[in-house]
Amino acid sequence: MGRDAPISSSVICNFRSSVCQALVLEIGETVQILEKTEGPCYSLFNTFALSIQQGIFPASYVHLKKSTVSNRGVCETVVPLEDPIITETTSTLQEWGVLWKQLYVKHKVDLFHKLRHVMNELIDLRRQLIQGHLAQDQTREIKRHITVRLDWGNEHLGLDLVPRKEFEMVDQDHISVSELYKLCSSSVRSQGDNMRQRHGDGCHVPVQHHLFINLKSFTYNTISEDADVFFSLYDTRDNKQISEKFMVRLNKNGGPKNPEKVDRLCALFTDLSSKDLKRDLYIVTHVIRTGRMLLNDSKKGLPHVQYRRPYGCAVLAMSDVFHTITDLKEEKDFVLKVYTCNNENEWFQIHENIIRKSSTKYSAPSTNYGLIISLQLLRGELDQIRRENQAVFSRALAITRKLGFPDVIMPGDTRNDLYLTLERGDFERGGKSVQKNIEVTVYVLYADGDTLKDCISLGSGEPNTSEHRSFVLYHNNSPRWSEMIKLPIPIDRFRGSHLRFEFRHCSTKDKGEKKLFGFAFTPLMREDGTTLSDESHELYVYKCDENTTFSNQGLYLSMPCCKEDFNSCPNLPSTLPFQRNPKETFWVSTQLCSTKLTQNVDLLALLNWKAHPDKVLDILGQLRHINGEEIVKFLRDVLDTLFCLLDDNTDKYGPLVFQSLVFIINLLRDSRFYHFRPVMEAYIQNHFAGALAYKELIRCLKWYMDRSAEVVRQDHIQEAMRALEYLLKFIVQSRILYSRATCGMEEELFRASIQELFQSIRFVLSLDSRSSETLVFTQAALLNSFPDIFDELLQMFTVQEVAEYVRGTLGSMPSTVDIGQSMDVVKLQSIARTVESRLFFFPESRSILLPVVLHHIHLHLRQQRELLICSGILTSIFSIINTSAMESSVQEEVEMMVESLLDVLLQTLLSIMSKSQSLETARGQRCPQCTAEITGEYVSTLLSLLRQMTEVHFHHLLNNFHSKEELKEFLLKIFCVFRNLMKLTIFPRDWSVMRLLTSHVIVVTTQYLSPALHKNFSEADFDFKVWNSFFSLTVLYINQPSLQLEPLTQAKRKKVLDKYGDMRVMMAYELFSMWQKLGENKPHFIPGMMGPFLGVTLVPQSEVRNIMIPIFHDMMDWEQRQNGNFKLVEAELMDKLESMVSDGKGDGNHRELFGLLTQLFGPYPSLLEKIEQETWRETGISFVTSVTRLMERLLDYRECMKGDEMENKKIGGSSNLMNFYKSEMNKEEMYIRYIHKLCDLHLQAEDYTEAAFTLLLYWELLHWEDRPLREFLHYPTQSEWQRKEGLSRKVLHYFNKGKCWEYGISLCRELAFQYETLYDYQSLSWIRKMEAAYYDNIIEQQRIEPEFFRMGFYGRKFPFFLRNKEFVCRGYDYERLEDFQQRMLGEFPQAIAMQHPNQPDDALLQSDAQYLQIYAVTPVSDITDVPQLERVPERIKSFYRINNVTRFHYDRPFHKGPKDRENEFRSLWIERTTLILSRPLPGISRWAEVERRELVEVSPLENAIYVVENKTQELRTLISQYQHRQHHGNINPLSMLLNGVIDAAVNGGIARYQEAFFDKEYINSQPEDTERIAQLNDLMQEQVHILGVGLAVHEKLVHPEMRPLHKKLIDQFHMMRQSLYVAQQGLPAAYTGVNSPRGILTTHSHMSPESVRLIHRHSPMNLQGSIRQSSSSLSSHTSSEAGGNLVILTDGLMGEPPEDTAHMQVGLTCTCFIFQPSPSSSSLSSIRSTSSQIINSAPSSARGHFLMHFDAFHHQNSDPPPALPIRSLRKSPLHPIPGSPTSPQSALGGSNSTLSGSASSGVSSLSESNFVGQYPDPPVRNDAMEPVPSHLWTPEEYLDSPYLHIHYSGPEAESLDQVRPFHYRNPVSHLHPHSHPQSHSQTAGLDGHPHPHSHSHKVMLSFLLSMLHISNLLI
Repeated sequence: MGRDAPISSSVICNFRSSVCQALVLEIGETVQILEKTEGPCYSLFNTFALSIQQGIFPASYVHLKKSTVSNRGVCETVVPLEDPIITETTSTLQEWGVLWKQLYVKHKVDLFHKLRHVMNELIDLRRQLIQGHLAQDQTREIKRHITVRLDWGNEHLGLDLVPRKEFEMVDQDHISVSELYKLCSSSVRSQGDNMRQRHGDGCHVPVQHHLFINLKSFTYNTISEDADVFFSLYDTRDNKQISEKFMVRLNKNGGPKNPEKVDRLCALFTDLSSKDLKRDLYIVTHVIRTGRMLLNDSKKGLPHVQYRRPYGCAVLAMSDVFHTITDLKEEKDFVLKVYTCNNENEWFQIHENIIRKSSTKYSAPSTNYGLIISLQLLRGELDQIRRENQAVFSRALAITRKLGFPDVIMPGDTRNDLYLTLERGDFERGGKSVQKNIEVTVYVLYADGDTLKDCISLGSGEPNTSEHRSFVLYHNNSPRWSEMIKLPIPIDRFRGSHLRFEFRHCSTKDKGEKKLFGFAFTPLMREDGTTLSDESHELYVYKCDENTTFSNQGLYLSMPCCKEDFNSCPNLPSTLPFQRNPKETFWVSTQLCSTKLTQNVDLLALLNWKAHPDKVLDILGQLRHINGEEIVKFLRDVLDTLFCLLDDNTDKYGPLVFQSLVFIINLLRDSRFYHFRPVMEAYIQNHFAGALAYKELIRCLKWYMDRSAEVVRQDHIQEAMRALEYLLKFIVQSRILYSRATCGMEEELFRASIQELFQSIRFVLSLDSRSSETLVFTQAALLNSFPDIFDELLQMFTVQEVAEYVRGTLGSMPSTVDIGQSMDVVKLQSIARTVESRLFFFPESRSILLPVVLHHIHLHLRQQRELLICSGILTSIFSIINTSAMESSVQEEVEMMVESLLDVLLQTLLSIMSKSQSLETARGQRCPQCTAEITGEYVSTLLSLLRQMTEVHFHHLLNNFHSKEELKEFLLKIFCVFRNLMKLTIFPRDWSVMRLLTSHVIVVTTQYLSPALHKNFSEADFDFKVWNSFFSLTVLYINQPSLQLEPLTQAKRKKVLDKYGDMRVMMAYELFSMWQKLGENKPHFIPGMMGPFLGVTLVPQSEVRNIMIPIFHDMMDWEQRQNGNFKLVEAELMDKLESMVSDGKGDGNHRELFGLLTQLFGPYPSLLEKIEQETWRETGISFVTSVTRLMERLLDYRECMKGDEMENKKIGGSSNLMNFYKSEMNKEEMYIRYIHKLCDLHLQAEDYTEAAFTLLLYWELLHWEDRPLREFLHYPTQSEWQRKEGLSRKVLHYFNKGKCWEYGISLCRELAFQYETLYDYQSLSWIRKMEAAYYDNIIEQQRIEPEFFRMGFYGRKFPFFLRNKEFVCRGYDYERLEDFQQRMLGEFPQAIAMQHPNQPDDALLQSDAQYLQIYAVTPVSDITDVPQLERVPERIKSFYRINNVTRFHYDRPFHKGPKDRENEFRSLWIERTTLILSRPLPGISRWAEVERRELVEVSPLENAIYVVENKTQELRTLISQYQHRQHHGNINPLSMLLNGVIDAAVNGGIARYQEAFFDKEYINSQPEDTERIAQLNDLMQEQVHILGVGLAVHEKLVHPEMRPLHKKLIDQFHMMRQSLYVAQQGLPAAYTGVNSPRGILTTHSHMSPESVRLIHRHSPMNLQGSIRQSSSSLSSHTSSEAGGNLVILTDGLMGEPPEDTAHMQVGLTCTCFIFQPSPSSSSLSSIRSTSSQIINSAPSSARGHFLMHFDAFHHQNSDPPPALPIRSLRKSPLHPIPGSPTSPQSALGGSNSTLSGSASSGVSSLSESNFVGQYPDPPVRNDAMEPVPSHLWTPEEYLDSPYLHIHYSGPEAESLDQVRPFHYRNPVSHLHPHSHPQSHSQTAGLDGHPHPHSHSHKVMLSFLLSMLHISNLLI
């Protein structure tokens, strides 16, 4: 198979083969066959892929089709020889297939299903086209449906718009840019419609509407008789029927009487106009039954006698139909209820009564009788409807026409219908006792007496009949039928025919005979030849009987039929064959609808003018009053008559004939008769015979024109001007006939007369019409008709002659400034139609007409008037020129247009663009001259002109400027227009065809203009403005989105490259070439163009980037030469990079673009390669390094600032970039900008504290000076002092909202100092009040303690500012570790969570992934270094423990040496890692980077101390909160915490510590741990005491249903205390603390549960705040079954012991723990307690021992629960050992608590008070701790008693916050070596004063000791 006969094929099945030469095929691909072998395989060339692939495959896998090959060679393309729309559909479906699947992935389900439906429709339509079995009209309709669906899918998928012409894609090379724009902007309108709309053609054809009706069923079970159903359309406004009737004959069962009509009872009501649909229309249905006289009386009428009797009526409002049927061709069902008439006398108006709802005049049957019909609305020509709905017309459809003629009368439409309505009659009773039952029989008879067959129609749908019998109204001598019938009488039988009406009485007695008693008649045509007039006729009724015969109709035809007939016949004989009854009359009405007959006497007189030649002038004068329908029906006859009159006597009849001819011509301008224009033209060409008529027509026409300047009323002149087209047709045809008859005689006279006629035309147009409105209309009428005469003139004259006539006429029109705007529009419309006429298509005429056309357009463009019409003219001109591009004359025409239009086009575009930007924006109104439509029109016009210009045109243009200033102005204009084309959105995004074509024209034009720029404005004539404009244009051009090919699909990219190439590269080369030509003028653009050129390098095109590298090197080199450095270049580059980031948020390609820029400044080959060859190598490399580092951060920032990113990412990226600008770039302004950006991000996230710290950065840069500062960001022009003050107030506001009042206080003092210095006492008062309010807030308002989390970001996929770094984050309120982990994984969805806390290795750090490591850490505060910290309230200390922290630690457990299998706690060590941050938290961000690490190891004993101490602190805090009513009735957290500690200790938790460290073997082996063991022992005792107080609080608050739990806790607490006591028995005295207040359990034996029980009283608590419950669950261990009650009696608690122990009061102290079985298990759970996050709302005391006083004789109902013991404050309680990610879990806080416990949020405030009623109350203080008064305590009491007394006073009984702490420091504490004095010279309190009641205290203590001893003995 040779290459000259190419064959392509479509793959019909996928093909895969293991053969190496086989080609892989995908279904739908197109392949080209290169060679056919003998076997079943082909060798092929695959054109679907971009790369060349050859191979073999089986022949059965493809379908062959013919094709052509374009661009033969390597890049040849195979184009199948098939309908282009099939090819487009195939390629579009392939493209949609990929996008369709993506819709499903993106969850766009609705569009997914819609597109699938449309694709299936397209496949079916494409199949129908390929089969080729369609008619031409059907093929066109299929193509229309395909293109509609293709355009819909492309629009919804965001694909490009496809411009079409006649349903096919246009080739943009074959049409002008203006045409292409028109096709894009109005793709749904045809070119002819556009033309009519643009030029205001009044010949708009009305749209015809049609109503399809289908009777589905009629239920009337009680009738049981045949029925006739009549449908018609009724207008309630005019109270008349507007359509014929549609008749259906039904049998007694309700089915069609004719079996063949089953499912075919349908009709089409045609010829409805839009005006008809706006009427108040109803569908009216009348039901006439055929049977007995009365339904309910079988005696009335014999069964064999049939009467037509009225039965019922139904109506349906068309408004309801239009409301229901919303879509064209939609068929809907309707139900019509049938009503019967109550009185038959009202039958004629029953439908009106139903419509008016006169319910008394009609009634509904007992059952639901009704009609079910379906309706459908159709629109268009009837023939078109017939083609589109063949299924409907195949059902024996009955065409039901409109009464009278439709709005549009078609020339071939022949009708001859007479509509007769039997109105009413008046008849005598005739001697009968009852009135008659009258039936009317109608006959149509011819002159010979024969009855015309089938000339009566009751309605469409049934065959015609020869006679008609009316329905009968029962017992009615004055019946009103109002029954209409149609008489379709043949035209040849109409004359001489008449109607006879016979009247019969239908008797219901005897035999039921119908007796004839009278008749009436009327002829159809009068003697003068006119038909019966359309009106009501009163006919005479003549008597007769049953025996009367009408065989001789001449007998009665000679008699008068009506009163008018009687008056016209005076000579009647005295005796007549029939006698008229003067009391009886009969009324009928007629309406004629005929195209052959007329009822107009004047028209008949005109046609028969020869009969009355003396009346011709009157007859011609009456022609205007004849109905237009009558004239067009007889158009040919009328025209023949007029020209016959003209030939008969020209002088006498000429003017009137001319007027009549003008009237008829203008009549055809009416839309109703527009279709008769072809009839007129056919008459002129084929039937017109007036050879001499042209002379008179020219004379009259010229006479009319010449009088236009004199006559005031010019209506007749204007009508003549409107008829100019057909007048010229008659003139030219008449001259042709005359020339044929005379062999061309009088040719010169004819030419002279035409010349004179044109002189008259020019005279009319040259008149000044500004003062005469009538003259304006005359000129407008002439201009509108003028272009229509060109074709007629071309029949008689040459093209040049006609063109000269037209040029003279157009030139005679006054200029724009001399006429009004309305006339201006008409003039331009006339020019536009001239350009679009056939005359302008001739090159020889264009050369004559084009200058005058361009002159008028130039004037209008100069004055910015009628821009839209001017653009339309230019579009037509360019379309013609583009079509004639091969002709030599086109070049001259283009040259002419360039000289006339190019400059004014540029000026017009600049004006339009500036107005569209300014007016619409400023006023919010659209200026008519500034719409997008006008802009697009003129852009396309300019592009069309530039596209037509060749190198020769540009050369002439540039050389014709008189000076360089003119050239400069031109270049600036065109460059500015080009820039605006790229900046403004002229064309929509999907108009890629227009956008690419625009870019191509611009780059080609720029290539032509750049030499002139270099030649005229270089060296000495250098002009910066022009060069800068050029460079700006090139930069914008390369960066415009429409040229970025990378995002396009492979096929589309190849298509663009094949057609245009990469236009970015073309412009880049032009840019480089012009840069090199700058020479010594390059410094003018350094560093100004650095930024724009940098934007060019961001284009993802390697060749463009390589072109730009030498330019960057050049810039740096010139800067180095001039200044010795390139700081300016560097600064400009940095600013540009930053602005690109700010402007390009959300750009999906930014990472790739920055990657390209990195290559530009990165390794070889790049800019570095050139820099290393220079002397400034080091500074250049440093410059590139700085740019690279900035780009990395900008890349991160841009990535983080994407719209869907989380706030933390945005804050991190902004903070990173801000610090870079400050530390490395030293760009203060950019630094300040990013400070405010970061602050705004914090405010969006409601991080007010961080926002305040961020603003403080700017605050620190300012000074308290009066130096003026310029306006910057949102700051106005003000002094530096004012700006700093404003910042201070804003920072204070943010600190207040963030509840960080401590930080705000220092700023308040700073402001106060400034105000005091300025004596601004008002502001000073305000700031002092604010400071005081801050102090109040610190004391009164609660604050949530956040948790802290350490995060590690490992892997190269993280942003630069996070990559391989670790941070500590301050969590949100109530945020736990699990919540934080979920949040971070949500922000980094690609990250992999690491499940261990180990440091990552290098492989993980360098991996291309994201690894996220998160665990909780504990803050390490320096607050314990304050000497007087014990006196500071707890809530104050709590703030400082978690704020301004730079150190955090976490623990990891491990076993050092061999693991102790008996008790693993002995060998369990803790590896404590301390993280030191680069800045404290909180700060400018919730995150802070870890600067370094410190690692220490904690021994097992030290870890036990920390664990116990931490859990004690947690207990203390929670119990204090319940004491201060901070929990609103929810006791669950306290229950769970107590249960977790007590149950754990009972079941072995604390015992494990005792076994490990209280063992003698361990003590002997570790003598250095003596102090620590004693400390652990003391902590355990303290915990036991706090648990006792907690149980007392729990007793008061516990719900009755939870009493069993409380009892269990009491029992287990006893067991816990007992086990601790037993363990301490084995400790040496040195460890038990006998002389220590902690040594309670070692000195006295414990109480048994039988001896004491716990009872309490308390008032309801107002709980404040909420607390997160501990994760520990209640223990299920069974409580002790030991009987008796444990009595814990403190001050305010009344005990009820057994009688032998009455009044015994004891104080108990105990400690408890629990541990998980596996101490080595790891956990990433939070290590901080959640139950301590709420900072106490009252001041707290430092930890120390209470003086506890048990008073059995003072009990008040309002006594509070017991206070908590206060330990001496040391470092460990404020810094408890937290749980590490791998530490064993402790049951101190439940089963999920970590071994090292939980960090406490603060120590509860504890109270101590005086004896009740003995001493005055001390002042209450909530802000700080006071020492215990000396009169409450003595050292002797402390030494003698192991108990600590609690003193209560009245006012302080409700709160334990007022404790005056006892300052005790453990002498054996290694953390606090300071010992407490053991003796004094006198008894003194803490404040050094003597104690006045020391003796009473001793007595009381002695009593308590004895009681405790007794209890121990009992145990």
